[in-house]
Amino acid sequence: MRHVYFDSNATTRVAPEVLEEMMPYFDRSYGNPSSFHSFGSACMEAVEKARKQVADLIGAAPEEVFFTSGGTESDNTALKGAARMDPSRNGLVVSAVEHPAVLETARYLERRGHPVFYAGVDSEGSLNVREVSSAVDEGTALVSLMAANNETGVLFPVDELAKIAHGMGALYHTDAVQAVGKIEIDVRKQDIDLLSISAHKLHGPMGAGALFVRRGIDLPPLMHGGHQEEGLRAGTLNVPGIVGLGKAAELAGEELREGSAERLRNLRNRIEEGIISTCPETLILASETERLPNTLTAVFGGIESEAILTLLDMKGISASSGSACSTGTTDPSHVLTAMGCDANMGNSAIRISFDRYTTEEEVDYLLEQLPPIVEKLRDVSPYA
Repeated sequence: MRHVYFDSNATTRVAPEVLEEMMPYFDRSYGNPSSFHSFGSACMEAVEKARKQVADLIGAAPEEVFFTSGGTESDNTALKGAARMDPSRNGLVVSAVEHPAVLETARYLERRGHPVFYAGVDSEGSLNVREVSSAVDEGTALVSLMAANNETGVLFPVDELAKIAHGMGALYHTDAVQAVGKIEIDVRKQDIDLLSISAHKLHGPMGAGALFVRRGIDLPPLMHGGHQEEGLRAGTLNVPGIVGLGKAAELAGEELREGSAERLRNLRNRIEEGIISTCPETLILASETERLPNTLTAVFGGIESEAILTLLDMKGISASSGSACSTGTTDPSHVLTAMGCDANMGNSAIRISFDRYTTEEEVDYLLEQLPPIVEKLRDVSPYA
């Protein structure tokens, strides 16, 4: 059966070039990079090469890049670390639509006495910047607001948010897991203090990520143990994963310079136009807002998303109803709820996301198979 993948915001395939770069570190160059001998130090050279590759992608210095197990660990390190740096500044400002890695960490800190403000969004998913500005004060340690939403693709004004945080002496962290490699990110130009990256969102391997920490910020570690990563992240380095992240970052930079965002945007527009023209009573969320070029969320009024996804899957098409980290829950998406969508709308939403390997032919196949599925389900739905 043909397989077409439209769930790239959940994870991406490992690029062939990335896999090739990683392979020697599984069986030939398997030394511990922290070892004194040359067999280990050769692996440390590979780690430092990857550190520079990641730094180059985001406009950082290599010594400001620290490797982690992925976006969740990076977010936890940033939020928990910043909240412990100064007892007189222990508050946080986040948004109501953050990834669970940020939201749940903020709630954890809130239960332990840290003041947390949750900024809202409008019906298009755009952040209420005025709320953020009013919430940041002398007690705020960290403003943590994502660069791009994982469900709707909506972009947040990173530059403006960093200025608001710094205006009150707070640090600014952005979960850029969905943004890095898809749009231009420059930590210097945008004045970002802390930034989270996950390899598997940009054609690298699962289990590898990074946290950018601006030079001069003495962030306490999340895990204690060895001296790895200058004491910020203890534990033996995942050399194959780190090498894969480095190569993925290099490839992502090349893709951006070659105009990949415009190609993805054209595919997104084709899909949206095709859905609207063939599936009546369907709404594209955040269509009037600046979004990631590879992401769209469509609400098929009166039809449960689970039914659509099941029938798509039977045709070999993979899509999702939102964040992969929320799969298994029966509650509507917290992102769509924050946007004012009721339960029926939230349960009728499908996220379609794609990447550099998505082809025009695959888009054609999606647009061929989706309309009859929607029509069939509308015919039997009591709500349609």
